[in-house]
Amino acid sequence: MSEIDFSNEDQLDGQSAPEAPAASEVETEAVVEAVEAAAPEGPAMNWYIIHTYSGFENKVAESLKARASAYGFMDKVGQVLIPTEEVVELRNGKKVTSKRLLYPGYVMVQIAMDDELWHQVKNTPRVTGFVGGGNTPVPLSADEVNSILYRQASSAERPRPKLTFEKNETVGIVDGPFTNFSGKVDEINSERNTLRVMVTIFGRSTPVELDFLQVEKSV
Repeated sequence: MSEIDFSNEDQLDGQSAPEAPAASEVETEAVVEAVEAAAPEGPAMNWYIIHTYSGFENKVAESLKARASAYGFMDKVGQVLIPTEEVVELRNGKKVTSKRLLYPGYVMVQIAMDDELWHQVKNTPRVTGFVGGGNTPVPLSADEVNSILYRQASSAERPRPKLTFEKNETVGIVDGPFTNFSGKVDEINSERNTLRVMVTIFGRSTPVELDFLQVEKSV
């Protein structure tokens, strides 16, 4: 299986776990406590990430639960999560919020790992394997799990813009006084979700600050 890098949600090609914005200890503990409270009692479990066919994440989650029930290892499988986040975009002048997968093609599963269970999970339809470790899967660290769970929880309070932009990228303005103008991205403020776009007005290149939702990628 190819190596995976979760530090870049758009191109997963290394083996480190997904990164997310730093959370305060109180916020992180609240998220983790909520997850732990929902976990079933049983053998000590760790979180692992399994690689699936893209678009079949939900099917894999269902198949894994059904397989655990059929083959009698329900007590060794805890939660099965498909990390998502809420994103916002502008449609017909209105903000529309929707959900998208944080890491398409990947599913988090809580397992009390042993050799038999490793084979059972690997043989689940549409599963291609575990992330990292070859034949000996490496569990996620507590910090890695916390960052993923926090990102999922925090996006509900503050949805992220659906689109991302790069410096020097040409964009079209779709909202505000400069609608129908186009320009190049000069600066990106990810914290505020704003862009500084250089727009040509009366023959002069003028910096204009815009919200992510006020622009779209040029075709």
